[in-house]
Amino acid sequence: MEKMTIGQENGAPPIRPTVDPYSSKIQLTCNGSREDLDPYEPAKNRPLESNTSSFGALAHLLKASLGSGVLAMPLAFRNAGLLVGCFGTIIIGLICGHVIHILVKTSQQLCVEVKKPCLGYADTCDLVFQNGPKPVRRFAPHVRELADWALAVTHLGACCVYVVVISESFKQISDQYGGPDWTVSVYCALCLVVLVPLNQITKLKYLVPFSAIANFVWLASICISIYYCLRDPPPLSSRNMATSIAGLPNFISTCLFAMEGIGVVMPIENEMTKPQQFLGCPGVLNIAMSAVVALYAFVGFCGYLSFGETVRGSLTLNLPQDEILAQAAKLLVALVMILSYALIFYVPVDVAWRRISDKIPARGHRWGLAGLRLAGTLLTVGLACAIPRLELFMELVGAVCLSCLGLSLPAITETVFRWGKDTGPFHIIVIKNAIIVIFSLVAMVSGVAFSIKSMIDNL
Repeated sequence: MEKMTIGQENGAPPIRPTVDPYSSKIQLTCNGSREDLDPYEPAKNRPLESNTSSFGALAHLLKASLGSGVLAMPLAFRNAGLLVGCFGTIIIGLICGHVIHILVKTSQQLCVEVKKPCLGYADTCDLVFQNGPKPVRRFAPHVRELADWALAVTHLGACCVYVVVISESFKQISDQYGGPDWTVSVYCALCLVVLVPLNQITKLKYLVPFSAIANFVWLASICISIYYCLRDPPPLSSRNMATSIAGLPNFISTCLFAMEGIGVVMPIENEMTKPQQFLGCPGVLNIAMSAVVALYAFVGFCGYLSFGETVRGSLTLNLPQDEILAQAAKLLVALVMILSYALIFYVPVDVAWRRISDKIPARGHRWGLAGLRLAGTLLTVGLACAIPRLELFMELVGAVCLSCLGLSLPAITETVFRWGKDTGPFHIIVIKNAIIVIFSLVAMVSGVAFSIKSMIDNL
């Protein structure tokens, strides 16, 4: 008697096993003969240049996250109080970590689905909407534009912050040693002498030595700042444990500016040889975010405890004027900002150049790119001259750009990707993401309102 295949007992066509694209399990479908298919593995199809180890990815993520924002955390604590600041930093750290997690997970699953080795932030948002429910597909180009320009404006805002920190640091040093009595705006304008030629460096590989030097200098300046915070701290009772609710929008905005490193997450993950180790427990992301939250809470607590209501947007600006070590820290921070400016500035230039390069004849590309870099430098320095208040820039950039880029877009992207597939019991994923979007919108509106009010008050 001839052996029957599965499914033929009732006259049904033979069933062949296929592979679920999201796992290696075999499923049985009614169509043809047996065929074993392997699922697409993005990591095995990445270019040879993508050779970053998990430890290397952790180092890169820590370096990117521990930027100028760490010295702004005492300002955030001033707006919230010691107790609320500690708990608030942990909560915002958890939210930021979760949002990064869902963005990376969505990108990794999408890579399997569309059979691509890696995807950037804007690519992920674009393809999710392109392959999402029909009503949202027409929004794909707009989502890509929003992601790109939010990232560009965020980095431009950071460049403005860098210019103000450089200028205020040099002004304090100059005032201490009998230099000219110029305003911060004048020092901002003088930054053009260094920044204009530095920003004409168009190859990232030429910026690597500057970045390497900046890392060591940055570590030294943070250590000096912490030393002064711990040298003679006042009693806890001399500081607010909690402030009024009016300070929370500025606290959230400053925390987002300081902590959110979502712009560098996808490039780092895309360079990993084992991207599956980026998520999970402990995972690269969890280790990095735990370290970042702990350090940020520590610096914020110590800085506000030590300097109280007079704390500035960069902790080094509160250091004593009459001590050589403190002046050295200010000089080191200014040097870090100068060295890092060109690297941060590369992102908005790249976003803008990709949109205008086709409109410029090929023979004019060199001059066109040089003109774009010059215009961008003049723009950031001009904004810094017009509003030389470091705190206002941080709060405004955090409220507008990072609320959108760092919270809303990843939550919306995950919702669209999972829609009609797996939104959890009682659509819990949709509800969770809706809460994140509402939180980001409230933070954005309230943060912008308070920042604009502060700008008007300081005119």
